[in-house]
This record gives sequence, C-alpha cells and structure tokens, in this order.
Amino acid sequence: MRLPNCKRAVVDDAKVRYYLLSSSHPLGRLKAAFFGALGFSQDNWHDLRDRLLGMARVNDASRGQASDFGQEFEVRGTPQGPLGRSAEIVTVWMVPTGWDFAHFVTAFPG
Repeated sequence: MRLPNCKRAVVDDAKVRYYLLSSSHPLGRLKAAFFGALGFSQDNWHDLRDRLLGMARVNDASRGQASDFGQEFEVRGTPQGPLGRSAEIVTVWMVPTGWDFAHFVTAFPG
C-alpha cells in the first residue's frame, strides 16, 4: 500500500534543515551525523527533502498507530546520498484527522 495521496505528501523544510541536518539540535545532531555520512548537509538540505518525498511516492507504506490526531505510516527505503553512499532509512508520516494526504514526521537509520 502507498501513503494516501502520496503525490501530495509534504515535508516541512524547517524539519529537514533545523532538525535532521542540525549538528547542534539536542536530538537531531545524531541524525545529522548519519545523514552527513551520506553527503547531506544544511547546504544541500533540499536534496534530502526530495529523497524523502521520493521514498513516500514510490515505496510501500505500513500502517502504524492511529490516534485522535490522525493515522501514522512508516515508509522504508534505501536512497543514495550525494556522496554515492546508500543506507536504509525509515520515515514516519502522519495523515492528520480531516486531511487526505500525509506530512512528514521524522526519519532515522533503518
């Protein structure tokens, strides 16, 4: 199964720039090291955003927890980074209650 309306999935730019790729964020800094090893940085943050969206649009999604806030989904993939290295990544998406498409929550090494 794919994410609902996967072509309309969204990734907040700030989530990528100031969380996943921030070496100073208390939680994101470990993720920044992981993504940095693949060649992603705050200078090319849009490349990571595009890879995350690409995964959401072509890879299968697994239904996760449902809550009053919405339905979570997990999408796994092995995108290639700018340095030519690949690694398995797990992404989490939420379709908020009342919405018909997903927004990005987080990503971490698979």
